[in-house]
Amino acid sequence: MINGVTPTADLTVVRHLHYGPSPAQIVDVYAPDRAADAPVVVFIHGGSWRTGDPDMYAFVGAALAARGIVTVLAGYRLYPQATYPAFLQDSARAVAFARDYAAGFGGNPACLFVMGHSAGAYNALMLALDPRWLAPGTALVGAIGLAGP
Repeated sequence: MINGVTPTADLTVVRHLHYGPSPAQIVDVYAPDRAADAPVVVFIHGGSWRTGDPDMYAFVGAALAARGIVTVLAGYRLYPQATYPAFLQDSARAVAFARDYAAGFGGNPACLFVMGHSAGAYNALMLALDPRWLAPGTALVGAIGLAGP
């Protein structure tokens, strides 16, 4: 497993912060030690909207944080507990959480990106391309999709 070989020295990792009442509505934060005004990436996991969680992508959090980026790994409710558009609504709530708490981890909420893999790439790009999903006052600098549908 790639998570087992990812270094976490010089990083602060805070796991399972809740942005909603469901156990799936969590984020893990990976922040470079001594970060100040760092860019912030919200990474949304893949898994066909049926599986997955932020723990599977710890290597992403550690790798980005090692490069000076505050990284927020976002979980969301999965099918069949949730159906579309709940996946997008949860992802948007995670982005709002990251925006609201980024400064406490040394991040700059005005330098906010979304990123996702597979189903998470769909979620990330929908948030970036359709303004109805994001909370008022949330502005994204960019979006990155990896192997999205």
